[in-house]
Amino acid sequence: MGFAILHPATTLVYWYEFGASNTAADSNALAFLLDRLSSAFAFEMMTMSAVYAVLGAAIGLGFGIYHSRLLDERSKVRFLERELEEELPLLIARGEGEHVEFKSSMRWDRREERVNRRLQQVVVKTIAGFLNHEGGTLLIGVEDDGAVAGIEADMRTLKHANQDGFERLLMDTTRDALGGHACALVHSRFHILGGLTVCRVIVEKSVHPVYYTDGGVAHLMLRTGNSTRELDVREAQAHLQRREAGPI
Repeated sequence: MGFAILHPATTLVYWYEFGASNTAADSNALAFLLDRLSSAFAFEMMTMSAVYAVLGAAIGLGFGIYHSRLLDERSKVRFLERELEEELPLLIARGEGEHVEFKSSMRWDRREERVNRRLQQVVVKTIAGFLNHEGGTLLIGVEDDGAVAGIEADMRTLKHANQDGFERLLMDTTRDALGGHACALVHSRFHILGGLTVCRVIVEKSVHPVYYTDGGVAHLMLRTGNSTRELDVREAQAHLQRREAGPI
């Protein structure tokens, strides 16, 4: 970058602005450029050559970082597009699995007919499990057997009884339990099936471990098979070591 682009470019600018009138009549920009480049490795020019090398390395590093981030963003877009391409009825028909989980509600206990905030923590634990595994989709408003229950009962318990209020509750609960960085990896969409609203929560895989915090105590949740469970100390240590080692 430094020798192939910066040095020739600045040399040509110098020649056109200052050198053309001070060189022989038969001299041209190409000859001047070749002469300067041939002397770039001379002892007296080493300082300037080193400056160009550092500048070129810095620019190359900057482009490398930008390219890496661009690839990450493209990977994220492809992940979301792939998740959204699948029709919701087909996703429900496939049932729960390693990358799909159903929850009938976010906070409304259908058995006890009351608000049960413990259900919010169950939802967040599932999100944490997906974050620490390979990502996945959580459908809120769908029973374990695939029957659509909707989130209308949940929304009626909120100050803002609509989809925006539900999404705000979801993200606030996620931020409080998992940290603000986790919210960037959680995306929600709403679908209407048979007149009932289903919240589709798409969870990306987290590069770093995400801990579920309850009462000041951190827990490491992981998606295993079609369930989410907390790892004990030895399991957590082994899991973190595998993450650090990366794919073999």
